[in-house]
Amino acid sequence: MAPVWDIFCDFDGTITFFDVTDSLLERFAQPEWTAIEEEWAQGRIGSKKCLSRQVQLLDMSLAELDDHLNQIDVDPGFAAFLMAAQNRGFPITIVSDGLDYSIRSILDRHKIHGLPIFANKLHQAGERKWRITFPYAGRNCDFASGHCKCATIGRMQPTARRKVLLIGDGKSDFCAAEQANMVFAKGKLAEHCARKGLPHYAIEGFTDALPLLERFDPETADIR
Repeated sequence: MAPVWDIFCDFDGTITFFDVTDSLLERFAQPEWTAIEEEWAQGRIGSKKCLSRQVQLLDMSLAELDDHLNQIDVDPGFAAFLMAAQNRGFPITIVSDGLDYSIRSILDRHKIHGLPIFANKLHQAGERKWRITFPYAGRNCDFASGHCKCATIGRMQPTARRKVLLIGDGKSDFCAAEQANMVFAKGKLAEHCARKGLPHYAIEGFTDALPLLERFDPETADIR
């Protein structure tokens, strides 16, 4: 049997062009969210604590949330990449430190259905109030992330016949990149992989990722 690549793909800034949660905070949150963001950027708090505090500052109705999400596009190359991966029998799982409601809403609007999604859960706590829970937070996560992607991927336990391809762009993907057999990396993740000497290809989007996928050798699952 030829090897199979399990593809784990980030959402914000990877499938979309920017961080969807940040766009919600910029439009609907009380201004204190930026000070919390700075604490996270400086490494004083992890994303779990950061998101928990920021989401409580959102002041929006469900209708306003849906209207905002309806304006967000995905990378136009993602659908073709997804089809190519599925044709090769390579399953794709969304792993995100963002909001599950945002991901499902945006993918549904673009008629992308059926992908497993591991993300933080957004809950409506009142007409204009929101809270977040973290079903995939790791107890010993080095980055104190809302979603410990390395723990999620680690449960798959790669073998010689089953390998991990990670696609991502930022800090929430750093630990997962060190567990992957290969990384397609954007932005800060590409810099991290280069600095750490991790096997990766730097990409700008899925139009770059698709030719790489097509070069996977069906016998070895290496890129030719």
